[in-house]
Amino acid sequence: MKVLLVMDIQDLKDKTKFNKHLKKEGFLPIENENFAYEGEAHTHLFNTRAYIMDVVSKGLEKSDFNSCKLMFQVGENPMEAYAYNHKKKNFS
Repeated sequence: MKVLLVMDIQDLKDKTKFNKHLKKEGFLPIENENFAYEGEAHTHLFNTRAYIMDVVSKGLEKSDFNSCKLMFQVGENPMEAYAYNHKKKNFS
């Protein structure tokens, strides 16, 4: 299934490092879009959701940032929006 990620990231210090991490994990930037990525999912929706949040969290931690809101869609299934929690180091 096709996966679409869209993020609103404030004050990202190293976008190159962030993009490199996402690319390594199979999410490619969408041309002419800021913080929009696409990829493919080959697992159950619940596992894919957890994987996406883990990949984005690790990329953010490597890059230093102020805040991040994440929305994504897996196939025809849009997911709710998530905000990164710095204290817990995950999305909620």
